[in-house]
Amino acid sequence: MMTDPLRAAGAVVWRGEQNRPEVAVIHRPAYDDWTLPKGKLKPGEHEIAAALREVREETGLTVLLGRALPPVHYMTMGRLKRVDYWVARTVADDGFEPGDEVDELRWLPVEEARRLLTYEWDAGLLRALRAAPLETVPLVLVRHGSAGSRSEWQGDDAARPLDADGGSQAATLATALPAYRPETLLSSPSLRCVQTLEPYAAAIGASLKTDPLLSEESQDPDKTPELVGRLSGPAAVCSHGKVLPALIEALSGKDVHLRKGALAVLHRAGGQVVSVERYEA
Repeated sequence: MMTDPLRAAGAVVWRGEQNRPEVAVIHRPAYDDWTLPKGKLKPGEHEIAAALREVREETGLTVLLGRALPPVHYMTMGRLKRVDYWVARTVADDGFEPGDEVDELRWLPVEEARRLLTYEWDAGLLRALRAAPLETVPLVLVRHGSAGSRSEWQGDDAARPLDADGGSQAATLATALPAYRPETLLSSPSLRCVQTLEPYAAAIGASLKTDPLLSEESQDPDKTPELVGRLSGPAAVCSHGKVLPALIEALSGKDVHLRKGALAVLHRAGGQVVSVERYEA
């Protein structure tokens, strides 16, 4: 019988200049190893939220996630474990406090960190660090959460709300979006799209704008990508399954389809999309 892998999440945290970064490496006394910040997902926790939490707990650092790095797989106690990693930039430092789990934190140039790390898979992550720019601007494209059956809804489809599952997806999204700190929140006017972004908007006290070009009825193959492409800073956009694939392809050249509540993260640098990632809610 197949068993789902154990899940964990972490980050390669960097600071300084992109061409000469320092990365954070931690020592765990229980294993007497040098590794990168990471830890197990809590039940029901999104992997992106877990990465933020584990980095903060182990280092005292608040980070902004960049592009994803290749996941690491290894066996532990006879079971496969998967660890998802991201490039992460420090945005706040509450101060490192040694503890039973982590007793030392070192900031090191990449080559020194690679030599110190105990595990080859950690060293491999540092080799992947320079595959694309370290500092990127995120554009998060979200498909609205579950909203019941279109055929069973009585009334204007634009007024169809999220159902209970959709509400849970919106709540989960609100724990993942802080990884990218979107400052601009834009949505289709449809209620189910607005409701998908509302928990995050409420949590940060941000306004949520709508635009008909993101709706199923008023999307435009030229104007919709132009609208979203003009968003220069970190942004989150919520739209529909009939809008997003063409929008993502127009912006990135990638064929990406999203389930309800899922998100695609487009990382931009120098006016180009350098990475496209897809995550479930």
